Amino acid sequence: MSPAPSRQWSLVARPQGEPADGDARLEEVDVPDPGPGEVRVRNTWLSVDPYMRGRMNDARSYVPPFALGEPMTGGAVGVVEVVGDGVEHLSEGDVVLHDRGWRERAVLPADAARVVDADLAPAQAYLGVLGTTGLTAYAGLLDVAQMQEGDVVLVSGAAGAVGSIAGQVARLKGAGAVVGTAGGEDKVRWLLDDAGFTDAADYRGADPGDLLRRLVPDGADVYFDNVGGPTLEAAIPRMRDHGRIALCGAISGYNAESPPPGPRTLGLAIGKRLRLQGFIVTDHLARMREFVPEMAGWVRDGDVVYRETVTEGVESTYDAFRGVLTGANTGKMLVRIDPDV
Repeated sequence: MSPAPSRQWSLVARPQGEPADGDARLEEVDVPDPGPGEVRVRNTWLSVDPYMRGRMNDARSYVPPFALGEPMTGGAVGVVEVVGDGVEHLSEGDVVLHDRGWRERAVLPADAARVVDADLAPAQAYLGVLGTTGLTAYAGLLDVAQMQEGDVVLVSGAAGAVGSIAGQVARLKGAGAVVGTAGGEDKVRWLLDDAGFTDAADYRGADPGDLLRRLVPDGADVYFDNVGGPTLEAAIPRMRDHGRIALCGAISGYNAESPPPGPRTLGLAIGKRLRLQGFIVTDHLARMREFVPEMAGWVRDGDVVYRETVTEGVESTYDAFRGVLTGANTGKMLVRIDPDV
């Protein structure tokens, strides 16, 4: 074999506020053959996710920041092209999940690639509903928020990749009502007509307090928070006593140039005996073994529906990522590298 051409995105400047055109660069490189214990993968689908914005900052977090001048990483699905010496559990043609996204080809340790069952579901589903995106919703709702039958569940960012699955899991696990906020009437209509939400509303142009008073007039037992900011501030007064808030994301402040203020209503959590808990999906990977077959069954039977917003070609990756931060997606935002896959 010989080196193969690839294009890849590198971070070249730390964004100040919203990521700008000049903060990342698409480069052409030659990807070598794999060494012992490695494989070369031709990527077919890339994932772009809100958490990647934090990795663009030079700040300590639960994942290391992207290094300037180095290719960025993220979830990807691809086909094994070349297998290095000593690799026995992977073969050419295997469809694998790995974390060397933002590029067309990658060499990686064979142990860092996991074969996925493309007969069970389309390969890209392992970046969304059957991957850590779906697991985030599942574990956040059931383990972190400890949802119980009959609970009223409120979800923000409800038409996003995680929020839309969280609301449907709540419905399937016996929630008394599932309500959500989303950005735009088309998203609201999808939540009501297809995803089975009890109620949903467009947050754009609305006062968060007024919006949540309408959606949960008698309060919520669980709040699955994907956005933080004013919506979290408005949700705390709407929580019932002993309510649980799963802090999954705070996308409303990811592009802020200074730390956003904390919720002014936080003091109410004392009298209401609320539990607010942040979580990271990597703490719940042991759940994958039971999560995948249960979620796959729901998808197969039509009990869970999911949407994908797809852009074409590695050259679209950076714009797709920026679109996630502004709510351009319904469901999972994906980049398709190979138009035939």
